[in-house]
Order: sequence, then C-alpha cells, then structure tokens
Amino acid sequence: MPRKAELFELLENICRAAQWHAATAATEERERGAGHRRRTGWETAARAAVHAGRSGIEGIASSVRLEEAMPARRLLRVMDGTPPFPRL
Repeated sequence: MPRKAELFELLENICRAAQWHAATAATEERERGAGHRRRTGWETAARAAVHAGRSGIEGIASSVRLEEAMPARRLLRVMDGTPPFPRL
C-alpha cells in the first residue's frame, strides 16, 4: 500500500499547486506573456484532472481497508479545501 499512499500524496500536491497562478497574479499585466499563460494552463489542467477522478477517489475513501481509505479521505479534504485559482 505505500505506493497508493504516495500516489494520493502526489495528487494532493497537484491539487494544492498554485505557484504559477500566484506568480502571474503578482506581475503587471504588461509583463505576462505566453509562458505565464502556458504554465497557468498546466496548473489548471492538472487540478482539473485530479478533480475528474473524484468518483473513484470517493469509492476508495469508502473502503473498509483503512490503509487505502485514509489517504483517499485526506485527498478529498484537500480537494474540498483548496481555494480556486486567483483571477488573472
């Protein structure tokens, strides 16, 4: 099970990632280029991919096997508690 726990931790990190959105929001409009748009697009797509798997994660979270259920439940809390990206 350690690999599943590590996978859920990776998904949590992806869900929390907002480095490029924060950097872009902090820059002047005129300084934003294609690189910023591409990187924020990657963050948006990665987070959307994690959220797209929510029904599967919920199924694992309801498992009686706690070694599977606990990391999945933690990921669901992160998904629910992560604020939306800042408006750019």
